[in-house]
Amino acid sequence: MASSSIHQDINVAQIAADIVCEFLEVAFHQILYIRQVYPPGIFQRRKKYNIPVQMSCHPDVNQYLQDTLQTIRPLVEKGEVEKVVLNVTNCQARPLERFVFEVTPPVQPSVNDDSYLLRLEQALRAFVLKINVCDSMLDTLPQDVTFSIHVYTQDSAAASLEQQQLVQNFPWVEADSDSLRMPNARIIPLKTMTSNVIKMQLYVEEGDKTGR
Repeated sequence: MASSSIHQDINVAQIAADIVCEFLEVAFHQILYIRQVYPPGIFQRRKKYNIPVQMSCHPDVNQYLQDTLQTIRPLVEKGEVEKVVLNVTNCQARPLERFVFEVTPPVQPSVNDDSYLLRLEQALRAFVLKINVCDSMLDTLPQDVTFSIHVYTQDSAAASLEQQQLVQNFPWVEADSDSLRMPNARIIPLKTMTSNVIKMQLYVEEGDKTGR
């Protein structure tokens, strides 16, 4: 009986990690499109969570996102990722917007009922739809912006990331304070969800875009 319970917990953690990383990939592409970090021409319309989404066709962008999510997936599975942030910066590397995804495992994870996953898909669809309208809540970005992904982990996870980057040749570096500093930033809550598989919250930190 104990062995069966442990096996179930492992499966739920694996399922949750797959769901989170798949969702983050969709969300990142959608943010890059909605906030016009890249021209609309590099995106193609596809379908996910039963709604249209935009996915980049640029190989370098796609590879960066895939490598990022591949390396953090084991940490998500272990519950060692506190939040994942898509950081939009100007040409001087000053942060302008930070899309913050806080991810935590539920107290009692379970996938015993298929309806849980159906409700989870509905919740993730609501997240994407909220991203679709975030443009109206944010100031216009300047020209020549770029982005990076920041991952906040428990201290014990740092060594694991270093080992993975040696194997996968994907460099992770500790973020410097300048890349995190956003004086007088305003916080815009977008969406929160709680399910039997994952708990997630999304909000935007918006800094000064005037260059002052």
